[in-house]
Amino acid sequence: MTAPSVPLKAGPRTAETAGPPGRSLVSRLASGASGGVLRVFLILVALLWVTPTVGLLASSFRDPTDIADSGWWDVFSKPSQLTTESYSTLLGKEVITDSLLNTIYITVPATLIVIVIGSMAGYAFAWMDFKGRDWWFLAVVALLVVPVQIALIPMSDLFGDLGIFGSITGVVLFHVGFGLPFAIFLLRNFFAEIPRELLEAARLDGAGEIRLFTTVVLPLGGPAIASLGIFQFLWVWNDMLVALVFSDSDSRPLTVALTEQTRQFSGNIETLAPGAFISMVIPLAVFFAFQRQFVSGVMAGAVK
Repeated sequence: MTAPSVPLKAGPRTAETAGPPGRSLVSRLASGASGGVLRVFLILVALLWVTPTVGLLASSFRDPTDIADSGWWDVFSKPSQLTTESYSTLLGKEVITDSLLNTIYITVPATLIVIVIGSMAGYAFAWMDFKGRDWWFLAVVALLVVPVQIALIPMSDLFGDLGIFGSITGVVLFHVGFGLPFAIFLLRNFFAEIPRELLEAARLDGAGEIRLFTTVVLPLGGPAIASLGIFQFLWVWNDMLVALVFSDSDSRPLTVALTEQTRQFSGNIETLAPGAFISMVIPLAVFFAFQRQFVSGVMAGAVK
């Protein structure tokens, strides 16, 4: 007499018998997009992004009659349309050359002063103990949210009393005042990540605060300082609001001069195209010159 057969219970499937978990539609699309499709999409976005710049460059080298008759893309089929007459005409205007020099006179000091003062203040907030340090730093951070427009009228009255309204000095001081909060915030966060042991070793070797700042902190903070310099340079170079308020006919930068050319010659593209490209190519050259330091500084300092 045989024993009745007992049905076996189905236990959990082992790793060998269990198949891979089902992938969702989103995960399959994400994995597919990470290949060639994503690269093609990014290339198309980049081409669309640089198309206006290429059109501006092509228009700046075309004759006014060619600009009126056809689109800028005709230069690829008719290279004979390219000419430097527009640049010669524009740079022959004294108002443009003087405004370009004024832009340099405003941008370079406003950038260097912010870097110097911001570096020293960032080091002080990061590694020096003084009364009310955290409260002072909190006040600096609070200044980041103050809009530029709220200070235009008070600073105009102050600069008028000091006798610097309408001068390059007034424009530079305004840019320095509004550039320092961000500079101190960025550099303080970067300097705070320097290993304490490195600074203590330098102090044991007899280095004072000034020598410690110049020989240890500044070389290590090069990427962050380069990032700050690019941010400040681009902001001041492309500014028009502050220059419209605080500059006069003798201290106007290139952005204001181009705006006045627009008023004078209406929508004259042969004047605006070369002027706009000249105004754009110098910041681009500065950015690409410090591109590596800019990326490393942003990744190491601003996100910490």
